[in-house]
Amino acid sequence: MIQLDSDPESTEGTESMAGRLEAIWSKRAHRGPMDARESATLIAGKGVEGSVGRSSRRQVTIIEREVWDALMRETLSNAPPSTRRANLMVSGVSLADTRKRVLRIGTTRLEIAGETKPCERMEEAVPGLRDAMYPNWGGGAFAKVLTGGEIRVGDEVAWE
Repeated sequence: MIQLDSDPESTEGTESMAGRLEAIWSKRAHRGPMDARESATLIAGKGVEGSVGRSSRRQVTIIEREVWDALMRETLSNAPPSTRRANLMVSGVSLADTRKRVLRIGTTRLEIAGETKPCERMEEAVPGLRDAMYPNWGGGAFAKVLTGGEIRVGDEVAWE
């Protein structure tokens, strides 16, 4: 079970607090490497410009920095977050149980469409990672792009 390091006093009212876009990745080819980027363009109804593997429902995938760090502690690993193969990494906002909620990243808007379940590639990368990610949205979320635009690492992330 993932244990997040948190102080109950510091998490009060986090629902209204803003988070941060920590990382952006795009994928050149199916099963190809994840390319780190400082900025990217999100296209409404499509996903990350220049990244393959999008579908009409699963246009962008998102993971949480805090959950990834907890997973690495749990699996005694130090794999980079790009191992998850998500497009975006956020901090300061919880993705668990957020289906149909709208997440703002800079001026863009994403509707969370569901939970991203981990695949066998997670187990290939780090033994035990797939099982560790499975509960409580540990694999992150996937979303549809409602409002496109430019995003940059460091952009504010908040729930509407």
